[in-house]
Amino acid sequence: MSNLLTKTITKQDVQPALDHIGSYWQTLTRDNTAVNDTLMQVPNPYVVPSLGNDNFAFEEQYYWDSYFISLGINDEKLVSGMLDNLIFLFKGCGLIPNANRYYLTSRSQPPILTTFIFHVFEKYNKPVKWLNQRITIAKQEYKNVWMSHKHPHDRNVYQGLSRYYDINHLHDLAEAESGWDMTPRFKRQCLDYLPIDLNSLLYKYEMDFAKTALINKDAQEQKKWELIAKARQEVVDKLMWSKLRGFYFDYNYHEKKKGNVYSLASYYTMWSELTSVDHAKRLVDVINKFDKRGGLSTTANSFLYATLFGSTKTQWAYPNGWAPLQFITLQGLENYGYHQQASIIARKWLKTCNDWYTDHDTFQEKYNVVNPHQLPFDGLYPSQNGFGWTNGVFVYLANKYL
Repeated sequence: MSNLLTKTITKQDVQPALDHIGSYWQTLTRDNTAVNDTLMQVPNPYVVPSLGNDNFAFEEQYYWDSYFISLGINDEKLVSGMLDNLIFLFKGCGLIPNANRYYLTSRSQPPILTTFIFHVFEKYNKPVKWLNQRITIAKQEYKNVWMSHKHPHDRNVYQGLSRYYDINHLHDLAEAESGWDMTPRFKRQCLDYLPIDLNSLLYKYEMDFAKTALINKDAQEQKKWELIAKARQEVVDKLMWSKLRGFYFDYNYHEKKKGNVYSLASYYTMWSELTSVDHAKRLVDVINKFDKRGGLSTTANSFLYATLFGSTKTQWAYPNGWAPLQFITLQGLENYGYHQQASIIARKWLKTCNDWYTDHDTFQEKYNVVNPHQLPFDGLYPSQNGFGWTNGVFVYLANKYL
């Protein structure tokens, strides 16, 4: 799509969609202060991803969804309460579970707790004491879950880097922890891979711990975390950066080689500011592999997915685009000064979401960014409408770019 076409979308165009989302949050809000069958209690109301359809319903608060949902909600009590629910679940489960279901406590989801904490801290001007209390919990999560190298949290497995895991030690369930269930990235062998997104997220934790120390004027603590982060950055670059291809790939530490799937996970290195300015330039040089008419595709092309996966449906792949990955990549571009590219891509995504809303009166969980007026490719469960993180990211991007 030309730059001219993407510039035509205005705030006025998306206002009906924004009004819909503003009133829809209440429909998606749940209050579950008592155990309900397999649904775990949490102390505060929360937003579920979707009302569900086809005999499939979401009634849970999901870990990484919560942050992206919060980007579109301007309600301090609701957003702070959702964050505190995650902390409550950590205290009770020893990790932040995939969601507040007893059967989902065997794994977590992509660790985004420090980012969520700083989002609330900065947006609502919370006191430093509030920040310190919650960062203390994040440090426990970092150490006990993501940096543990023994069961039930056997994640820190190779040269200081971590993998996704599940207490049942099954590849597909570890892949569910990645949030990318399912994807061609791990070739159904997720436990064997050091993921580039996960280790970028943990780099972000380390730098957020350093940032907290700076706020507390603790230079020694700040330096400690900066050195830990630098050590991770060096190993990531050594194992996952391909000088030839100018891109980061997941690393199979059993086979001692990089993967070969180009995915948006690589742009977590720009979002977390792990990568160098030179590497960032090369990442931007190949973003056209993902840049489609309706936004960014999750992987670069269709690959041989059907052959590789048989009947397993890889919804985290071409031609699908997902709101959290648009957000992460756009923030990464902004971090390194690529503002025009970010604006063009953001407008494509906003147009895709808004056109679908105009035609169907709903938002989707994911979109077909190659052919935006066609349905996305299905996953392991039916494609969902009215989706929380799509709504949250849409509101955020509309306010930022329109």
